[in-house]
Amino acid sequence: MQKETLMKHRYIFNIFLLLILVGISSSCVTKKDVRYLQPSESLTINEEGLVPYNVPEYRVTKGDILSLNVVTTPKGDAAQFYSSLNASAAGSNNTGQTGGGQTGGGNGNGGNATFYFNGLKVDSKGDVNIFGIGYVKAEGRTLEDMTKEIQEKVNENFLQGKSEVRLNLDGIRYYLLGDMETVGVTGEKTAYVTQLNIMQAIAMNGGLNRTVDRKNIMIHRKYPEGIKTARLDLTREDAMNSPYYWLQNGDIIYLNTNGKSINGFGKEPLQTLTTGVSLITTVMSIYLIITRL
Repeated sequence: MQKETLMKHRYIFNIFLLLILVGISSSCVTKKDVRYLQPSESLTINEEGLVPYNVPEYRVTKGDILSLNVVTTPKGDAAQFYSSLNASAAGSNNTGQTGGGQTGGGNGNGGNATFYFNGLKVDSKGDVNIFGIGYVKAEGRTLEDMTKEIQEKVNENFLQGKSEVRLNLDGIRYYLLGDMETVGVTGEKTAYVTQLNIMQAIAMNGGLNRTVDRKNIMIHRKYPEGIKTARLDLTREDAMNSPYYWLQNGDIIYLNTNGKSINGFGKEPLQTLTTGVSLITTVMSIYLIITRL
């Protein structure tokens, strides 16, 4: 009878041990989980073996703030296009400005205050009001298209070739939001470049830690019609074919936590080993206590 009880206890112990080992092995974050842009057969390349650029052109939406600069000749009178503040500056540096845009943004405090107060705001009707020119349609249009129209308006007041319109956003502003251990990454970011892909953005912010699920990166992108959601698998190189691989102004990037990290095993190899040894030791202790009863 005692022998049968002992065998039963050993059987239960073996089952517990097997479950722990299976749990540890299935909870470890593997190389395939953390390596970026691994080879994929579905990657689209052109005849020259290059991945074609799939950069969507940004279209202005309601709530955007734009920076307008008109560069004139030294004797050009640009005052009629600007507020009294910017008009006074125009005479000294030959450049009239509507919109700050000169100081850095993306510091986690909600954007660039100078740009906010001095910039051209796209109103609820989708228009911007430019002093001396009037209302210009903005929503749904590209910056290039708007620039051409404003340039035509400016040419009516200046000799052609004597002024240049420069219309810009305050860089590419995007947001990184993680739900676990992404303190150094999470926040509002601004990149002063004309094009930015998600890999560049990640690199600028120090990379992703092991807790982030690289196979399930969510991006919310605003359009004049509304917001679209997309998912990117950054472990596959065919992610480069997605239009969401290239970031646009206002994109929100959600860094979801890998399920293998939530259970406490998969953060670091040493932690996985330590946790596994602790569990096995606990089970063995319980087994010894039971067998002595």
